[in-house]
Amino acid sequence: MRKRSDRMILKNGIIFSDKISAKHYSILLRKKIYDFMKRIVLLSLSVLLFGFVHAQTSDATTQPQQDINKLAEFKNADYDFGKIPYGKPVEFIVSIKNISNDALTLDNVTVGCGCTTPKYEKGKKFLPGETIIVTLGFNAGTMGTFLKNATLYFNNGTLNKQVNFKGETYQTPANAAPANGTIEKIKPNNN
Repeated sequence: MRKRSDRMILKNGIIFSDKISAKHYSILLRKKIYDFMKRIVLLSLSVLLFGFVHAQTSDATTQPQQDINKLAEFKNADYDFGKIPYGKPVEFIVSIKNISNDALTLDNVTVGCGCTTPKYEKGKKFLPGETIIVTLGFNAGTMGTFLKNATLYFNNGTLNKQVNFKGETYQTPANAAPANGTIEKIKPNNN
């Protein structure tokens, strides 16, 4: 004769003994599922972390950034307009001389805001000893002091140089000086 503790119960295709009830089994099953999910999450995070670390080290070791100042000489890279009238557009020229042994190419010029306009020859290749110019225009639409910049990109973007310019705009009064009637009478009439 079998003892009561050896009795088996078949429930949903699973055989239980009296020692392990269906309730305990569901708790164990949830714990195993939870442990399995934890392993999947940890494995996923470790794969992502490996990918990020690998991507960071790959980019850092591909090519060291060269110093553009050792390859080109810049004049007016930090330009001061001084005081200029508000709303009156102004320009300045940045001259770039190739002091390296290889040709340089000016690929692009990006500006910090819409108030600055670059004029340059895109894709201009200049040989050692040659000088090119970039003209930067400013619309003087900022009241008071200003500090603006433009970035020049060379050799397919592998080299760049930031050019800065500053100044202060002033606004002339609408009625700066009254007209002098006496002088107007003295002036000869050219009619």
